[in-house]
Amino acid sequence: MTTPRTAQTGTPPTFTSYVQARGPVLLRTARSLTSNPSDAEDLLQTALTKTYLAWERIEDHRALDGYVRRALLNTRTSLWRKRRVDEFAVEELPEPDPLPQPDPAEQQAIRDTMWRAVGKLPARQRAMVVLRYYEDLSEASTAEVLGVSVGTVKSAVSRALAKLREDVDLAEVAARDTQASQADQAMAA
Repeated sequence: MTTPRTAQTGTPPTFTSYVQARGPVLLRTARSLTSNPSDAEDLLQTALTKTYLAWERIEDHRALDGYVRRALLNTRTSLWRKRRVDEFAVEELPEPDPLPQPDPAEQQAIRDTMWRAVGKLPARQRAMVVLRYYEDLSEASTAEVLGVSVGTVKSAVSRALAKLREDVDLAEVAARDTQASQADQAMAA
C-alpha cells in the first residue's frame, strides 16, 4: 500500500493531491464493491465527499486510504439497506424474444470477400483504406502516418471505395446479404 508522496515527507497532503494520487486505486476498490461501473463512480464520489467534510479532523494522514475504504464500505452498506426491492412472484419468467442473429458462416464469407476485394487494390490505396476504416484513423492522422497530404488521402480513398463498389464478388455478397435481411424482416413481421 502506497500513500501520497507528501505524506512521506512529513507535510500532510491536500485533499486534491490525495484524490489525484489515489483516485484510480480507490475507484478499483469501489468497482469491487458494485457490479456497475457507474454505481462505483457514484459510490466513490459519495465516500470522497464524506472524506472531504472530515478532512480537517483526520489526524493520521497515513491512514487516509483506510478511512476512505471504510467510508466506501459504510456508504455501500447504507445504499444496500435503503434499496427498494420490486420483485414479484410469477408462474412464468418473462423471456425476451430472441433477436435474429446473422449466420456466422455468412458473416465470415462477407469478411473474406471484403478482404479479397481490399487486397486487389493498389498498395497505397489499400494502406489508406485500412488505416481509415480498419484502424479508424482520421484523414489527417492517415496522411501523417503515410507522409502525404490530407487531399491525397481523400482522393485515394474515394477512388478505392469506387473500385470496391464495382467489385463483382463484393456486389454478389452484398446482394445475398440484402436478400437475407429482407427475408428475416418478413419472417419477423
